[in-house]
Amino acid sequence: MQSDRGHWGSNAGFILAATGSAIGLGNLWRFPYITWDNNGGAFVLVYLVCILAVGMPIMMAELLIGRRTQKSTVGALRECAGRWWGVFGVWGVLCAFLLLSYYTVIAGWSLYYFARTAAWSAGGYPVGLATGDLFNAQVGNAGLQLVLSLGFSLATIAVVWFGVRDGIERLARVSLPILFGILLLLLVSALGMSGSGQALGFLFQASFSELEAGSALSALGHSFFSLSVGMGAMITYGSYLSRKQSIVKATAAIVALDTGIAIVASIIMFSVIFSVAGMTEQVGASPVGMLFISLPELFYTEVPFGVLLAPLFYILVAVAALTSTISLLEVVTSYLIDEHALQRHRATLLSGAAVFVFTIFAALSFSGTPFLSSLAVFANKTGWFETVDHFVSNVMLPTGGLAVTLAAGWFVSRRISHGELVDGNQPGWFRYAVWLGFIRFVAPAAVLAIIIAVLLGTDFS
Repeated sequence: MQSDRGHWGSNAGFILAATGSAIGLGNLWRFPYITWDNNGGAFVLVYLVCILAVGMPIMMAELLIGRRTQKSTVGALRECAGRWWGVFGVWGVLCAFLLLSYYTVIAGWSLYYFARTAAWSAGGYPVGLATGDLFNAQVGNAGLQLVLSLGFSLATIAVVWFGVRDGIERLARVSLPILFGILLLLLVSALGMSGSGQALGFLFQASFSELEAGSALSALGHSFFSLSVGMGAMITYGSYLSRKQSIVKATAAIVALDTGIAIVASIIMFSVIFSVAGMTEQVGASPVGMLFISLPELFYTEVPFGVLLAPLFYILVAVAALTSTISLLEVVTSYLIDEHALQRHRATLLSGAAVFVFTIFAALSFSGTPFLSSLAVFANKTGWFETVDHFVSNVMLPTGGLAVTLAAGWFVSRRISHGELVDGNQPGWFRYAVWLGFIRFVAPAAVLAIIIAVLLGTDFS
């Protein structure tokens, strides 16, 4: 059965697929928002330190557990760390399941805005359009939300249906270069705007006097969330790695690409914002406001060649979202294949259908649907969408990440972890010792700090 699971066709294919999983809306949506909210500069520097000290060691841990066992998250943790660790694998599968159910709704919004910007580019931007009202109208339209979510769900299922090499890797080889190309085109355009100098200064001039009390915690939280760790995605992707592929080199490439794309996306968005007089006071109230309310109008009223760049930008958002949704569905699908001996096609359809039931709940929670719109479990969170997002972001991801750090650092034998991280006969003891120190002490302490912050009232959703 393991031989039928599939493997990545090449190291480049794996890196592109894993980078696509990590990129997602966190880079194009959440990172620019929290960077803006935390005054850039020093926050970006702290974030980079957290990525190296926390995100990268945990990603290496997940990949080594997956490659060692060639199993999905449940079987991998059970085999590598001990029988009871399989429970945390189930927790990771449930996390991916729930996250995908509402992430698909947000991904559907990118399809809507691509269609709208394409229409505006062809027929002209409506004078006096209130983009905030437009956004509220589309999320409150139950039928539209279901159609958009269904379309994105079907696209995700179609890719996972074809497997690791012919589905996920093939899409990554096509979509990621397209994503990079669009991003480069947008960057060149952004650097030609009048506000680009301010944007670069805002991002790269570190003034620690402007670093707020909670900024370091925000940087720590996003460094953990941005790399798709804590939910079994990298364990699953790692289980398709061959022994010839280096975990250390692949992780470094994934982290570099993921972080670079987040920073480039921020340069683009901030260049647009700083180029418009008075706009700095009007954006940043929420990630939704920045991506789906402020930017559409700016593309057509202030940005040179905006009629071309606006549809391209929302294609970029849609592609980034799709590469993430397929990794989340693959976590659930691989669990059914490995633990319940289902064929891939059947496992994919069952996983996709089950997730979509909960996607319906999330899609309808904005339209006044009884219970789904009024559900209130957590303070200041109303509706199914906000409730599940809060639970996944503040409970499931941090506890799953903590479990992985403890399993890899203290319960996976050093013989196994060293054998996976040190390539061939290379003298890698120092590099391994550094990783072991971070995964045993630094990463668990950092994730525990996130959990304590949640208990004290911090919201990472």
